[in-house]
Amino acid sequence: MVVGAVLIQLCLGAIYAWSVFTPTLRDAGWSRFQTQVVFSAGLASFAIVMVLAGRKLADWGPQRLAVAGGVTVGLGYLVASLDSGTDFWTVLAGVGLIAGAGIGLAYVVPIAVGMRWFPDRKGLITGAAVAGFGFGALAWIKVAGEWGELISRVGLDGTFLTYAVVFAGLVLLGSSTMVFPPDGWLPEGFVPASGANSGEVDYTPREMLRTPQFHLISLTFAVSAGAGLMAIGLMKLWPVEALTEQGLDQAQASAIAGTAMAVFFSLANGIGRIVWGSLSDKLGRKLSIIVMAASQGILMFAFIPMAGSEYTLYAASALIGFNFGGNFALFPAITADRFGNSSVGANYPWVFLAYGFGGIVFPILGGWLGDLGNFPLAFSICGVACVVGAVAAFLVYPPHHDEAMHRFTVRRFFHNAHLFEEG
Repeated sequence: MVVGAVLIQLCLGAIYAWSVFTPTLRDAGWSRFQTQVVFSAGLASFAIVMVLAGRKLADWGPQRLAVAGGVTVGLGYLVASLDSGTDFWTVLAGVGLIAGAGIGLAYVVPIAVGMRWFPDRKGLITGAAVAGFGFGALAWIKVAGEWGELISRVGLDGTFLTYAVVFAGLVLLGSSTMVFPPDGWLPEGFVPASGANSGEVDYTPREMLRTPQFHLISLTFAVSAGAGLMAIGLMKLWPVEALTEQGLDQAQASAIAGTAMAVFFSLANGIGRIVWGSLSDKLGRKLSIIVMAASQGILMFAFIPMAGSEYTLYAASALIGFNFGGNFALFPAITADRFGNSSVGANYPWVFLAYGFGGIVFPILGGWLGDLGNFPLAFSICGVACVVGAVAAFLVYPPHHDEAMHRFTVRRFFHNAHLFEEG
């Protein structure tokens, strides 16, 4: 199951390889803003469709949902390969909307299945399951770039077409392992914890949406993930400018920036998912999120001077990637802790909408400020936002299910009474 989960996420993580295409698209006449629009559209489609996937998980089952995701991702990259792979609207529809939707369909499956099999290690198994998503960026950047040299050999259209076939095939293979354990199954010797923070009380999405904890968690997720997403979108553009200002030529600066993204950020992104998930099983989810968000805020400010030197760029890229990866282990786990282990497949997509919001606002903000020649301001705004997110995480306390049920019942009573009077 774990191998299948990593295989699926490895392909879905191709969205983080978007930066490898942006230099070629810029040469084809795209603006920085256009490159970030496609990236943001993919993130938004991913997050929105994931809500539908969470609702359909029980009806369709994990295997069918993963298969639907793999086919849709493949179709998206197939569409993007049309018109030489450089037409803005075609790539926006393919990589942005269609492939993004496919990622949303399949993404929740390994998380929901993994937590059912490993209720005693929710942070670790979630981190391991989504680690492939982070490592996928490294793999597909290198295949398209300096390892496989697909872009230089077959062009953008050929690269998109190759990825369409590979992604669909590997996700279909991984989906064969996506099966829930029998009802009532528990690991040998594991005794479930009790209490408000144990995940034993399951909230429906409607009940969860009525709690302040949901909104605080979502705020932190939006700014913490959004800052990392902006860094992904600008990891080639901004350091290239900063390095050339220090005397390097364009080719040297591009190679260094590519290494920072493809190696240091991507590897740390995958490792951070496993390490933060494992740490949270010991330190607690809340403390882990506070530390991660606060340190990410500091790193956003530090990145401004560090981007202009090769080795400090590598260090900053790795640290930002490490924290960014932690989001995808910590937030599914805290959703399960606060709102129920069994209902995480339906509830986490609603929390994940915050990721889509962050993926729209911050990368587009970065692209817009980049076109204005003010990358440092973009990173400064993200730094402040992450610190605010850390404060929001500090305010999260275990919800009381009875209170959520009471608010829901009272509102429904008055709504029905109003309808009765009108009738």
